[in-house]
Amino acid sequence: MIKEDDSHFNKSGSDISPQYYVRKMRYQGSLMINICDENLLGMTIKDESVNIEITRDFFNELMSEEEIQYLLKRCSIANLIGERVIKKTLKLGLAKKESVKVISNTPFLMIYTFQGNY
Repeated sequence: MIKEDDSHFNKSGSDISPQYYVRKMRYQGSLMINICDENLLGMTIKDESVNIEITRDFFNELMSEEEIQYLLKRCSIANLIGERVIKKTLKLGLAKKESVKVISNTPFLMIYTFQGNY
């Protein structure tokens, strides 16, 4: 599901920087982020136990690849939907490919970073 080629080109063949839709929030003192690939906005992905509507009401901020990379490195909780954002996350070493779930042919990944003294 995760493709090796992450080049993105428009019809003229020039390079385009990928965009992502994001929702950031604070949860119990931690930064929680939700990121989806731009092309998934407006879709619903589901299987027998999960139904995720990818709406503009929820994913309310458009960001560049550089901006999401900054968030990914600093968040405590991340919910990620889409090939590009998950490929970027794997490339940064923040998760393993085995942790990616596929729902309706769309990769989905949840990351939790535990902090504090336990």
